[in-house]
Parts: sequence; C-alpha cells; structure tokens
Amino acid sequence: MTSLRVLSVASEIYPIIKTGGLADVAGALPIALRAEGVEMRTLVPGYPDVLNALAKAEGVLEWQQFFGGTIRLLSGSCGELDLFVLDAPHLFARPGNPYLSPEGKDWPDNGLRFAALSRMAANIGLGAVQDFVPDVVHAHDWQAALTPAYLHYSGRPRPRTMITVHNLAFQGRFPQSMLAEIGLPPDSFNMYGVEYYGDIGFLKAGLRFADIITTVSPTYAVEIQSDEGSMGLGGLLRDRSGDLRGILNGIDTNVWNPATDPAIASRYDAGDLDSRAANKSALQRRFGLEQRPDTFLLGVISRLSWQKGLDLLLEAIPTVLADDMQLAVLGSGDADLQERYRAAAQANGGKIGAVIGYDEELAHQIQAGSDALIVPSRFEPCGLTQLCALRYGAVPIVSRMGGLEDTVTEADTAAIASGAATGFKFAPVTTDNLAAALRRAHAVFGDGPTWRTIQDNGMRTDVSWRDRARRYADLYREMIALAPA
Repeated sequence: MTSLRVLSVASEIYPIIKTGGLADVAGALPIALRAEGVEMRTLVPGYPDVLNALAKAEGVLEWQQFFGGTIRLLSGSCGELDLFVLDAPHLFARPGNPYLSPEGKDWPDNGLRFAALSRMAANIGLGAVQDFVPDVVHAHDWQAALTPAYLHYSGRPRPRTMITVHNLAFQGRFPQSMLAEIGLPPDSFNMYGVEYYGDIGFLKAGLRFADIITTVSPTYAVEIQSDEGSMGLGGLLRDRSGDLRGILNGIDTNVWNPATDPAIASRYDAGDLDSRAANKSALQRRFGLEQRPDTFLLGVISRLSWQKGLDLLLEAIPTVLADDMQLAVLGSGDADLQERYRAAAQANGGKIGAVIGYDEELAHQIQAGSDALIVPSRFEPCGLTQLCALRYGAVPIVSRMGGLEDTVTEADTAAIASGAATGFKFAPVTTDNLAAALRRAHAVFGDGPTWRTIQDNGMRTDVSWRDRARRYADLYREMIALAPA
C-alpha cells in the first residue's frame, strides 16, 4: 500500500479541546488512517490548552509579522496525535471556548484568527516545512475553509484539497473590508471566488475551491443540496454535486467501550446486559430520580438549541410524565432552554433531572445507564451521540434527518423479525411525532426479550472508524491520481 501524507486542518481536536463533534472526528480520524497507509498531521491553533498538552515540541518556523504579530509554528505530539501548532499569542492566547469571549459573544477578530490558521495550512501545503510536504490538505469546517482559496490564488503547484462540512449552518461570514488584511487578492472578491452576499464567505470559498467536498453522512449530502437544507449554498453545492461525497462519521471505540469504560459504575458488553442495571441505578441517583429499575429512563446529551430539537422535547414532557417515564438531561446552550430545563427538573423532582453544562464522564454514564437516548434534531449532519448509544445499549430515539436516518434502523415489525432493528425514528420533526415515538419505544420496552434484542443489535453494529477511514484513504488516493493541480 502506497503511503501518503495528509495535512488535516481543524480548529479543535479531542482530547485537547472540544466544543462539538468536529473535535471527535479530528482526533479519531488520523489514528484510524494509519492502518490505511496514511500519515496525517493536524494543524491546530495554539490555544493555551493545546500548548499545555503538546509534548516534545520543537519550533519549525517563525515569522515576525504574521496577521498582526510574531508567530511560531511548532511540531509535536499529544498521545497518538501528530500535531502542528500555530503559536500566535495575539490570536489564540485566550482561555476557555475557542470561539467565544467570556461574555459568550464571538471574538470580534475571529475572521482574522481563522484566516491565519488557513494561511499557515496553505504555507505548509506549498512546502514551507521541508520534512512534511503533504499530498493532500484536508480542511474542516469554516474555520479552515480559506485554505483551498489561499492555495488556489497562490498560482503555484499545490497539493490536492478536500473540505469536510460538519455543519453547514456555521459558515464564517466577514466584511469585504478584511480582504487585504487577510491577504487575498482584490480579484478574488466575486461570485466565483470568495464573495458571498456582499461578504467574504469562508465556507463558501472552501466549497468553491476544494477539489473534493465531503460531509458526514450520505443523507446530509443530499439534504444540503436542497433549497430547504442548503443554508443559501444550494446552487453552489448542486453545481459541485459530482465532487460531493457523504461519508459517515465513526467513534473511537476504545474511548467508547462499555466493557472497559472507567467512568461508569459497572462494566458490561452485549453478552452481559444484566450488569448494565447498576449503571441505571447510579444514573438515577446522580440525577435525583426515583430508584425504580423498571421505569423507562430516557437520556439526553446535547447542545440545548433549536437545531437539536430540544424545545420539542420540553413540549413532550407531558407525555414523559403521563406515561411514567424518567428523563435525565445533560447539556448547555440557549439561555432560555437552559432555564426551562432547570424549571422542569425543579417542578418534577424524581421524574426529571437536568445538569446544565458539559461533563465528559457524565456523558458516558448517561450512555451506560439510560434505557433510550433521545436525539430529536431538526437537522443533523451525522450525530455522534446515537453512535455511542448503539455501542452502549441505550436504544436511540431519533428524527429521520441526516446521519440519524443513516445510522439507526427503525424497530418496526419487519425489522424486529429480521433482527435488524436498532432504534426508533420519527418524521416530520414535530412535538406530536416525537411524543408518539416515545410512546412506541416505551411499549416495546415493556417486552423485555424484544428490547434486549434491539439493544444487542445496536451493540453489535460497527460504529468504528475502520470502514470510514478506508473511504477517506480511497478518496485521497483517487484525488492525487488526477492530473497535477
């Protein structure tokens, strides 16, 4: 197998810094690709957490003037990850969330910050680091999406480029006045370049200039070409449909493994589901729920937002209460939704519990202890929590959107009889349809042997990166086999 080099460019990476599924993918894919003969290094911003985690760091490059200040490019590692780190204190030496100020607002210079990340990625792509000249540069989401544009406008022989869209809703739009500051030529500002409704569109630029576009599930790849799902980019995506691929995300099955998970009360596997009961009891205690082993316990691990459909779940709480279910919610997001979940928990002690915030260990405990995991998203590029739920025997209850549609098999009569059922789905995405799915799942939960079969089906589903990584490796090789860029 021919070895090839790929530079991945991402604004966050697990386990160092994470706000969402992008970090999980950026952290797991490089490791999975090794079996496919791909050497991947990841360029990430030099946030304080990244610099603190970097082992055996050495300086590779230094510039006195780079997007407004002195910077260094560092090379090092964190665990199994090989990293390049853009050490630019004037841009990234800020604690906490990588995108938001302590007041919860976007940093006003986010355009400059992530243009700098893309510019450095392009420099590496053009050979700035002699020891690592990539065959492919793989950019993730809007924060890295100017990379293909910088390479295009360099006018020099360049590596092949790929952009992966993790969520089309986040596009990175900044004023035209930044064009010279971020080093793009005046003639780039047109509808066939980086211009997007009078602004500079970072994601639009990546979609225009990358050789290949991927997104994180086959169904989402179709949805984003529709007028309803394209977030204003449908024309461009339809124009580039021949270069658009949908590849499902996977999860790190070493991190997410109920047989070895140190965060849960009782370890188990598909052959020992009885040992799972101790996790349900522990979860009920953690959320102040009544200690009732036979109660249908629903879990949620999510950003609390309109996209994720968490307002619909609030409206379905009467069904949860009337049918004597329990609900354990972990998440943060919209202030109004946070307050409403707190209020629901306070008003229904013993039935509903809510932890506002994010806690990685508690996320594992919810997967291990809940009977079912709810993901009622209005749109969902892939989703990772339902993959973890399958792995842990928490039966997913999901909307028929994006990757949720692709990864969960509806437990209808035929699927149950054939041994294919892994969860419950609903559409359209409304409160009534969500409530009906909860009642349908609750009814099947009452049939113990059938419920265990559905759990077993899910736990035996391959949710790893193995086949997904092979798809990426095949695409990389397909790209570099084309005529020189």
